[in-house]
Amino acid sequence: MAPRIDRAQVADTALRLLNEVGLDGLTLRRIAKELNVQAPALYWHFKNKQELLDEMATEMFRRMTDRLAAVDRGSWQTFLTEATREVRRSLLGYRDGAKVFGGTRFTDTGYVGPVEGMMGVLVDAGFTPRAAARAWFTVNTYTMGYVMEEQSVYPVPGSERDPVYALDERARRLEGYPLATEAGYEFFGDLDRGFEEGLRAVVAGIEITLLTPRP
Repeated sequence: MAPRIDRAQVADTALRLLNEVGLDGLTLRRIAKELNVQAPALYWHFKNKQELLDEMATEMFRRMTDRLAAVDRGSWQTFLTEATREVRRSLLGYRDGAKVFGGTRFTDTGYVGPVEGMMGVLVDAGFTPRAAARAWFTVNTYTMGYVMEEQSVYPVPGSERDPVYALDERARRLEGYPLATEAGYEFFGDLDRGFEEGLRAVVAGIEITLLTPRP
């Protein structure tokens, strides 16, 4: 008799397999094999791969919430910065994590409490609710885009750099184009430093353009 499975088991198995096979190799058939069931059994829970990705993203956020709740709330800048770092760390823990998380929809309302609290930090600091939402959306999209680029350089968490991003070899190919060469070192060299510098620019821009000055 085939084992009974539920949505949570399928999503958990999919996230475990992600580091092994990547997003392109993650199929319902492959997940079914891992769970020792026939592929049609999964269609009771997910009509297609997109529905599965939505559930995986939801589970990824669930796993972030405890760490996000523990972030220092001493100032809105500190909170926004530290929370964004936590999101990046979480996404980097999964192969193709940014591709899975970005562009998906949460499958339940469990996110509402954490989002309400995160929004509240900015509203209490003087942002309007709409401006607070725009601030969070801006740092989230920056982070997902940045991590997506990172994960092309280091496709598997903890792995070596993809040889395509060997920067000295790239510089030799681009001899005679010093600015394009320098851009490569900046984009794909020290990824941690690059993220932090970009994040500082984003947070500074948010303060200038979205925070309503107090009277």
